Amino acid sequence: MILTDKVILVTGGTGSMGKTFVRRALSGANGLPKKIIVMSRDEAKQHYMRTEYLTKKNHPTDEVIYNNFLNKLQFRIGDVRSYADVTAALKGVDIVINAAALKQVPTCEYFPHQAVQTNCEGVHNIVRAIHENDFPVETVVGVSTDKACKPVNVMGMTKAIQEKIFISANIHSPKTKFVCVRYGNVLASRGSVIPFFHEQIQSGGPVTLTDNKMTRFLLSLEDAVDIVVEAIGQAQPGETFIPVAPTALMENVAKALIGDRNIEIKVTGIRPGEKLHETLISEEESIRTCRRGDYYVIQPMLPEIMENNEKFSRDLIGRYASDTQVLDLNDTINLLKKHELLIEQQHSEPSKNEKKEMIK
Repeated sequence: MILTDKVILVTGGTGSMGKTFVRRALSGANGLPKKIIVMSRDEAKQHYMRTEYLTKKNHPTDEVIYNNFLNKLQFRIGDVRSYADVTAALKGVDIVINAAALKQVPTCEYFPHQAVQTNCEGVHNIVRAIHENDFPVETVVGVSTDKACKPVNVMGMTKAIQEKIFISANIHSPKTKFVCVRYGNVLASRGSVIPFFHEQIQSGGPVTLTDNKMTRFLLSLEDAVDIVVEAIGQAQPGETFIPVAPTALMENVAKALIGDRNIEIKVTGIRPGEKLHETLISEEESIRTCRRGDYYVIQPMLPEIMENNEKFSRDLIGRYASDTQVLDLNDTINLLKKHELLIEQQHSEPSKNEKKEMIK
């Protein structure tokens, strides 16, 4: 299987997707790696991640994962912004998953150079270290976002440049396959809207919505890991893998989570750099897009790379965006229920209006 006996480096491996990928790798579901290296600059998150495995050691279902955690997982303090840190971490590595990023849209708007340092210069450090040291890395996967498609905010712009850096690296370091994955909102990932809605509901509301017409792609963390694994095994150099994912009105997501509770939805206005609808594939990219199973695949723009890849047929006409084929409220409820994201009614706090009535 694709990960068997591989040494895997996950930059930003203490984030939501990184943690889920590491757990999948430790399970051996896609082949058992020789070693998994989690590199991040946050020692607290590494400590919590380590503790999560240690506290689950007596769970029968986690026995295999726990044993592999003891023998296969290595934590490394380091920053993708540091060329020295990246170079040291890459020694002996077969596969790199670059999940390190600054990804909060408003934060990147206020501190754009910080986003450039992590999302662009950090990526260049990976490419540079492989090229200058002739490291025999087999595959590098850059984790991107729907915001990189026709970007209007700093986060999306820096992620779009990340994609270009990785794709062009196939020319300069042809022994390594550089590919990307691009996807939308991940259900219940750290810093995403659903945990935020949960907190607002449990405190009695209101639930704040930036615009009642806003739509987003929605997929689970396991789906995100599936895309990465698929790209490692099936992508050709320079390709970008994109999931065929459900989309929903964020107002319906809020309504589904609120359920029968007497909680208000308050529209606050779009935040700096935020889009009403997200696009995973633009009209311009669609002419270089084909369908492979559950994924769309964007071919690289550079002719030097395309001429070495297999021929493809165009399978998408026009853009692929979150405002097409939107789930209705019932389907949104079913999607959230499938991923166990609905809050049980009895566990919720009374709303502010209910609290006032109780005081009376």
